[in-house]
Amino acid sequence: MSMFMGRLEIVLWVGEADGGWSGRAVWVVVVDGEAYVRAAFGQRSAWYRRVSEGAGTEVEVAEVRWSVALRPVEDSELVQRVSGAYRAKYGLSWPGPVEAMNGPEAAATTMRLTDLGQAAQLSA
Repeated sequence: MSMFMGRLEIVLWVGEADGGWSGRAVWVVVVDGEAYVRAAFGQRSAWYRRVSEGAGTEVEVAEVRWSVALRPVEDSELVQRVSGAYRAKYGLSWPGPVEAMNGPEAAATTMRLTDLGQAAQLSA
């Protein structure tokens, strides 16, 4: 999972109803060896709504793309630890956006990346 510790751009691809894909850069943090993402605009985020409805998801790192699954995190203590990881990784460079990512609306969308498959073979 160390690939997510660096500053590589991570693109999250989410399946569209028409069979296409839409991608967006996302911030990924790691807590206890697991990768987590959040929707900056909370449940208003279109990608978050599509994922919640079962849309397919893929991630792209260094021009390599593969399928993943996103699982909601409901453990409040873990959500707080993910917030700390966002502060530690991005806080000095992006303090305003980090505060938004750690606000209650975005924190409620915390999801763990699972089924990473070939991700373990990539290096940061």
